[in-house]
Order: sequence, then structure tokens, then C-alpha cells
Amino acid sequence: MVEKSLTKARVAEETIAAAEKLLGLSYTAAERAQMADNLGGQIDAAQDCRAMVLPNDAPTASRFDPRPPGFRMPPGPDALSLSSDLPALPANAEDIAFAPLTHLAGWMAKGALTSRALTEIYLDRISALAPRLECFVTVTRELALAQAEAADALTRAGVHLGPLHGIPYALKDLFDTKGIVTGWGAEPYRDRAPDSDAFVVRVLRAAGAVLLGKTAVGALADGDTWYGGIVRNPWNLGEGARGSSAGSASAVATGLCGFSIGTETLGSIVAPSDRCGATGLRPTFGRVSRAGVMVLCPSLDKVGPICRGVEDCAIVLSVLNGADPEDTSSIAAPFRFDATAGISGLRLGYLPKAFGAEATAVDHAALAAARRLGNEVVEVSLPELPYGSLKNLMLAEAAATFQALTLSDQDDLLRWQGDEAWPNTFRKAWFLSAVDHVQLDRLRYQVMLALDGLFAEVDALIGPLDTGPMPLASNFTGHPCLHMRAGFLELATRPPASVTAVKSEAETGLKSRVPQGISLWGRLFDEGKLLALGLALEAALGVAAELPQL
Repeated sequence: MVEKSLTKARVAEETIAAAEKLLGLSYTAAERAQMADNLGGQIDAAQDCRAMVLPNDAPTASRFDPRPPGFRMPPGPDALSLSSDLPALPANAEDIAFAPLTHLAGWMAKGALTSRALTEIYLDRISALAPRLECFVTVTRELALAQAEAADALTRAGVHLGPLHGIPYALKDLFDTKGIVTGWGAEPYRDRAPDSDAFVVRVLRAAGAVLLGKTAVGALADGDTWYGGIVRNPWNLGEGARGSSAGSASAVATGLCGFSIGTETLGSIVAPSDRCGATGLRPTFGRVSRAGVMVLCPSLDKVGPICRGVEDCAIVLSVLNGADPEDTSSIAAPFRFDATAGISGLRLGYLPKAFGAEATAVDHAALAAARRLGNEVVEVSLPELPYGSLKNLMLAEAAATFQALTLSDQDDLLRWQGDEAWPNTFRKAWFLSAVDHVQLDRLRYQVMLALDGLFAEVDALIGPLDTGPMPLASNFTGHPCLHMRAGFLELATRPPASVTAVKSEAETGLKSRVPQGISLWGRLFDEGKLLALGLALEAALGVAAELPQL
């Protein structure tokens, strides 16, 4: 596609004038003439750099740090205190499959349930339901059974590895698994078999968790369409599960695993959690290592749990938390969560426009429930900034990471070729200005200061998934977000990311009862407080237990 230019070749003034239109610039004829004889060297230097082929995980020299000046890490050592209620083991396999992690772990500790038996329950459910949801890429049956047997053997020997001991989980297919295909949801990589495990895989194995398999990911971490199909929402199989952690959210919501692991660059944990009625936690940038995970945008990518409840997310994060020298953006931070502690004295903010004319009944009910918790709930505001412009930073990083895909024309192999799909987006990103990129980085710092000011006023912010600039802004500042089920709505079928497989409501007239969530955003590295608030709100809303009917 790209041919090497002649060294320092003269660039026609007409070409410069045409390029100005792509960049929104306007030079004079004299200025173009001055550039014509010396612009070629700049182009040559760029093409020399393009000729260098780097692996996906080659780090950038510049590293994003979400901590603004004066930031103080929440004090204290790691601590995890969980709820202690433990009902009797249900007779029904489905009830066991959907049980919270505290119950699963408690039954195993008492000898009422083995990891092998629980693993077989999930494997049977995967066999029966996953094909309809198109949510699993690979099922590691033999590995899962072997790991379950090993967990049970340790239990019999009196060895307990922690709160995830013997718990089966599903892993987004962006995480390297030694000898197991990790295809990133994209056709050019569908046979890619790494020779080592990602940090998260190693940590979960050391914690005694059981790997059931790899969940489907939208191609190169975008949307719900992958080379094997379109991940479905278990509440309505006619619509896509939305967001690239679609397979992880769909599997959790359907009771195909105890918990799952997802990633987020710009909504890929919270969006599918909203669509599927799961609970997703996007931790603070830098808290969880991304070593061995497909890189999309190094200054934005984050790893987090997707579960069926708030306390489950706290349990998984407690295991994943920890600094890792293999991830150059990793930050050492304590994690403290107490399921039995109260939340009195919190100050909860909300943006009034988020609860305006477009807000749903579920949105208003969630805010009302938050008020009933007894904490101060106040209106807040954010400064007027061009938040939406930040998206160009993401596009530039993603296009640079997958430069070879574009320049080799392998992007044509991807199933989704829509206007918003990566192939077209990557190509367009080459017309972004490097000067603008630096200015956008400066804007990002202003947004960091804006959110730092916001969270100086409140402990957390509550709002719908699309609250003002928060989904985009908080991803760029690195603030954590907990998204949880808040209620149900009758909505038109919503299409998959590919916008090809489902007819609109206007064409079909069909509506379905689907879950809708609410988001809580919190201070940097203060997930414990955010989760405690979420746990109280989850109880107040009382909608987390309803199951999809497949």
C-alpha cells in the first residue's frame, strides 16, 4: 500500500494544498512554495520509522500516570473482609451455577461441593448454551478438569489458596495462554498460539482458579463481532452483547462461569455489563497488570473483573491487584474492602443533565435508591472542555499499534468493515496531526485536573452509563468505574456492533425486556469505597437476582 518515496523528493504545491483540506489548515501560496523542497525529508523519516516492524507488546517510552500533583494513595495495607452468610447447597445445578463466589467458596470449604463438580456444572452449561450465544472461542475442558482436581486435592490436604480456590472462570481472548489459541477476535490472528501465559493467568492459577476457556472478543477489542460470530445478549438473543468484553459479560450473565475477566480501553467492560445485566469493575489505570494482554492503546488499556454481583468483583480484584515490572505502567497500590462496613458519611454527586429528559425510569429509581442510603447526595458540575476530542488520542494509539495490519492490507480480512470498524478507523487515523496529538495530550491533563477537582468535592459520582463526558473522560484520566444492574426496560432490539444482523424496531416492531445498569465513578485507587457503596446500592435496588431465560 505504502511505497518508499524518493529521498527528499520535492512535494508538489498542489499536493500540499490538498493535504491542508484533510487537516483543516490553510497556508498561503508562498508558504507552500517554501515547504515544497524540504517536506520530503520529513516524509522519508516517517517512512523509515514505518519500515520498522515492532511486536504488539513493544512499550512506548512515554507512560501515562493517572496521579495528579499532590495525589495521596489511600492508606493502609491490603485487606478483604467478606460477608459470612452461607445457605445450604441448592439441589438445583442452575442455582449453584448462579451463586455468588462467597457461597461457592463456602460450600467447597465445608466439603458440600467440590471444584470438580462445580467445573462440570459450568462445562455442561457451556456445552448447552454457549453456541447460541457465540460467547466462547475455546473451551479448555481437559485443562479445567485437571485444575479442578488439583484444587480439590489441595483442599483435602488442608491447603487453601484464597477466595478463588477452585472457582472456575472465563477469560477474554486477549490474554495470552500458553499453547492455547489467543486470536484477539480477528481473522489475521485466529491461529495465534502464544508460548507463555499473561500475568493475570499466572496470578489466577496461583490463586487456585480454574480456567474454563477463552471468551469471544470483538475483533481487536472493538464491539461484539468476531471471526466466529456475534456475541449475543442472553436476555434477547436477537441483539449483540455490545463492547469487546462481550463474551465475558454474556458468559457471566448466563451462568456459564463463576466470574470472568475483561479489558477496557473506552467502555469495553462497562458497556457489555450494561447490556447483559452483569456487574463490571474497571479499576484505576495501572492497578492491574496488562502483561501478556493484547495491546490496543497503551495509555488507556485496563484489566478488570466482570461478575454477577458487587462483592464478587471485590474478591476478584483483591487477587488481581499488585504491581508488575513487566507492565511499564503498573502502579503499586493497596486494595481494601469490607463487605460488613457501613457507608455513612459519604458524599455522592450527580450531574443534573444526566437525569434530565432522556433519563429512564431506571435511572431515576437508582438515584432515588442512592438517596435512601442516608448519605449526602449533591449536584455537581464539570468545566466546559472539548472532552470528545480526546477520542483522537485513542484512535492514533490504536492505529499505531496495528500499523502493520493497515499497511499490509490484512485489515481487509476482518469481518466487520463498517464505517466505525477498525479498518476504516485505522486508515483515517493516519490523517491525524502529530501537532494536534501533543495538544490533545495537554488537554488530557486539563481533564485530569477537572476530575480531580470533582472528586475533591464528592466521594463518588452516580449516573447512567452515558453520563455527560464521564465515560470518555474517566477512561482518559484513569478513574475507576463500577457498573451494576439497576432495573429493566422494554426496549427495541439493539443491533450488534456490526449493525448487520438485526432489523430495527421500525422494521420489526419488536421490543424485549432487558436489563439496564447504573454507573458509579470513584477516586483514583479508592475502589474499596466505590465497591462498598455499590454493595449497599445493589441491596437497595433488589434487582440483581433475576436470571435470563434461555
